[in-house]
Amino acid sequence: MKYTIFKASERGVKDIGWLISNFTFSFSSYTNPMRNGFGLLKVFNDDIVLPGNGFGLHPHTNMEIVSVMIAGKMNHKDTMGYSEVVQEDCVQIMSAGSGLRHEEHNVGEDEVNFLQIWIEPKLQNINPRYQRRYFPKDKRENQLQTIVSNEEGTEHCWINQNAKLSLGYYTAKTEVTYHFNETNKCVYIFVIAGRVNICGTDIDKRDSIGVWETIVIPLHVEPDTSFIVVEVPINN
Repeated sequence: MKYTIFKASERGVKDIGWLISNFTFSFSSYTNPMRNGFGLLKVFNDDIVLPGNGFGLHPHTNMEIVSVMIAGKMNHKDTMGYSEVVQEDCVQIMSAGSGLRHEEHNVGEDEVNFLQIWIEPKLQNINPRYQRRYFPKDKRENQLQTIVSNEEGTEHCWINQNAKLSLGYYTAKTEVTYHFNETNKCVYIFVIAGRVNICGTDIDKRDSIGVWETIVIPLHVEPDTSFIVVEVPINN
């Protein structure tokens, strides 16, 4: 097993008043040649948006864009005709494909906190698509819930890549064993709250770890801990 640690204190930060972005990998004004993604995971941003603010209409092409809502409410509007409010515990995905435009704004009274995750697609220039699912905490307590998968299904979002994303929410101290195929695969784990011990190392709140060259990852999870697991190919 090989791994690398990404400390929260070492992330790039962009603070423009209404938006505070924490970048694990190079993005926007933050450039770090040693952090240009992890496998086909290219962007992992921990964003805070103040009430009444948001992202105006802007374009994307050929990228799988996942948003995981940790707190607050944001609207979503796009050129495919979707218009809805995305709340805490919702997950949305856009396959940008041949091209789309969208906007997102904080429509609540509190701060929005969401994870913005970009993964390179398997197929280029597909028809753009959008999907949203709701994963309430009380329905996934003390389990690892698949939220995004390359397999079609009604219980998670579909992604145009051989990838899988899972949310863990544990109220009690637990040992979790994550299995995956080590052939051309790596796993990125980000702790949203609490603490997870992996490879003998404590991964604290907003820290993360990238793991590869193994088929099993033992996770020692402390009480009141939530985290996300992103499993992606190492390369196309």
